[in-house]
Amino acid sequence: MPEINQHGQTVNDPVPDWNGARVLTRTPLAGRYCRLEPLNTERHAADLFDVYSLGDDSDWTWLASTQPMSVEATAHWVQGKVMDDALVPYAVIDLRSERAVGLVSYMAIERQQGSVEIGHVTWSRRMKGSRLGTETVWLLLKNAFAHGYRRVEWKCDSMNVASRSAAERLGFVWEGRLRQKLVRKGRNRDSDMLSIIDGEWDARDAELRGWLAEENFDGEGRQIQRLEAFR
Repeated sequence: MPEINQHGQTVNDPVPDWNGARVLTRTPLAGRYCRLEPLNTERHAADLFDVYSLGDDSDWTWLASTQPMSVEATAHWVQGKVMDDALVPYAVIDLRSERAVGLVSYMAIERQQGSVEIGHVTWSRRMKGSRLGTETVWLLLKNAFAHGYRRVEWKCDSMNVASRSAAERLGFVWEGRLRQKLVRKGRNRDSDMLSIIDGEWDARDAELRGWLAEENFDGEGRQIQRLEAFR
């Protein structure tokens, strides 16, 4: 609770014994439907090229990159993320096929402040609308809060209504819009900011676990209850 200090000023909640969050390492994260593997160019580039080829460049409108048009171009793009020490990048592995079907990273990692962003979210059409995207984000959230992070962020182009809606479905709270944050692909980008903080995590965790439970899906993999029903 906020307090009154010795000067009669209202100050915010104390954070006792805060020493920062722990390092997020490039280690696998295992779920029921997918596994997050540390991104590797040799293992994952060809699979990612194949699944991204199922779509077209409309899937990349709001991303910094454009759709890679060859295995070599995909490998170059993946290698850039692998070599970026500011990222903890993952390939999303569909356990049914044991093939990579998407990519995601931890980024904007601020250990001393306990803040991290889930970014570089590049789902293929094999992931969109499936359990895999939800479980991927749940695995990343669970891992971040287990490492002592106080805040997990999600940012998206204000025009990317689908991304903001997906984040809000998962329990991220809209905080506002950063106007003229970037110039991307020659256009202005206003960035919508959302987050989940540690005090909200137990409730979000229970909701996501409930939705991801095997009994919430029929034999064709279709959800029985929407995630909102677990709220």
